[in-house]
Amino acid sequence: MTADGRPDSLGSFKAFAIAEGILLIVLGILALIFPVIASFWTTGVIAVLFLIGGVVGWISNLARSGRMGRWVCFWRLVVSTLFIVAGGSMISNFRDPVEAAEQVAAFALAIGIVFLVEGVVAFFSGLASSNRPGAGWAIANGVITFILGLLIVTLKFWGLLWVLGTLVGISFLFSGIELIAFSSVIHDDQDPPALA
Repeated sequence: MTADGRPDSLGSFKAFAIAEGILLIVLGILALIFPVIASFWTTGVIAVLFLIGGVVGWISNLARSGRMGRWVCFWRLVVSTLFIVAGGSMISNFRDPVEAAEQVAAFALAIGIVFLVEGVVAFFSGLASSNRPGAGWAIANGVITFILGLLIVTLKFWGLLWVLGTLVGISFLFSGIELIAFSSVIHDDQDPPALA
């Protein structure tokens, strides 16, 4: 890379990172203002991703079936089929507002259960390695995640409808802030970070 090209490349990187950060902040704020709408959108996107993942899984497994064992290929195709069925079912349920709301609530409840389990695992993992530096953070993470999961699973139906949107809003908001903060500390004498 030439010295002349570096500032332009760095300037483009910083501009895109700041623009992406601003977009994420705006989307995060909108999701926090309208959490129920964001929950429905999130569930819809996940349904489409399940469907696409299932189709791609089928194609990939069939293409690699000669190099895999018969049972491995069979079970991978079963999992891919479940993804297709789940995604298709979720998409078809979006035609009826009541079924869509039930689906969003069920998905939020599942996330609450995952948080409960994750919190317990993180807490006991932190306790098991309590003599290592940073174990206190693992224990605190476990307690906070468990409490968050407990709050979610004890919500009534209408409360569950805003859970996904709120979580997505918080995630987008902090991701946007992090991107802007990250891009602001890059100096003109540095190369843009390599994309993984």
